Amino acid sequence: MRYSQVERSAAKPGQESELTGKSESRVRISEGEYRTKLEPGESTIEEGGPNQRDPARRCSHLVKIRSIQYISSVAALFLTACTPPASNDPPPILLFNGSGTSPNDVKAVEAVLKDSRLKYVTVNSQQLNGMSEAQMMAYRLVIVPGGNYITIGNSLTPGTATNIHNAVQSGLNYLGICAGGLLAGNATSNSPNLTSGVRVGFYAEVNRGIHKAAVPITGVGTPVIEHYWEDGPQFTGWGAVVGKYPDGTPAIVEGTSGKGWVILCGVHPEAPENWRRGMTFTMPASVANAYAGTLIDAALHGTRLPHY
Repeated sequence: MRYSQVERSAAKPGQESELTGKSESRVRISEGEYRTKLEPGESTIEEGGPNQRDPARRCSHLVKIRSIQYISSVAALFLTACTPPASNDPPPILLFNGSGTSPNDVKAVEAVLKDSRLKYVTVNSQQLNGMSEAQMMAYRLVIVPGGNYITIGNSLTPGTATNIHNAVQSGLNYLGICAGGLLAGNATSNSPNLTSGVRVGFYAEVNRGIHKAAVPITGVGTPVIEHYWEDGPQFTGWGAVVGKYPDGTPAIVEGTSGKGWVILCGVHPEAPENWRRGMTFTMPASVANAYAGTLIDAALHGTRLPHY
């Protein structure tokens, strides 16, 4: 089975990366993040002023104060919901959606998590940088999706990369998809280095100027599944090979890093049907999406998948 070559180094007008949503061949993700800062409300009543002497006006202002307090409370709850919960029983999965990740891919991973009825919480770069190793260990799995692995790494502090590494060594599981796999493999940016120093490279098609393709992945005792691929890595030199590219290099690998279970994937099994426009596939996206659910479940529970 041969895969279709879709996009070469120079993007044509109208062609877009499904990871970035931009008409260009290179992955470029904005590093900007925005936070809403709420200032506390100020009372307009002055002690001893005329409002204190007029009961009706005083009542009106008291209502205003109560309204401000209520709005402030709601705002505080909203801000709290944007950070990982500090409860004793957090969701089992921490999904990274910080600088460098593809918003489209984050949504695609979330869709698979929801279909699988798995609870999760998202965390951005600033929030992850604020987490200790012990706080990371409150979760069972961290997922780093596709995007730009250099920007992702640069958005994390060296201390955060060390915390991720140490948490995985102590039992936190890790699933890296495309950029998340590159980041794990001793990347030049701040990397958790979960591959014992093995540096991950790109699948050979990148060097031929191909950046998007429908790629068939072969596994052990499983049917060939076509996956959406975009500038993804191959993992020669680390882990047990779960799936292979057409040239025989590892597309999906699994293995231990300390006490943690690590799965790295160079393709996008989570990619929805609309990513495939202009490409030739012989099977629906739902087949690949189901396999994405299999990878997430295996990463979450530390389950070994059939491998070569």
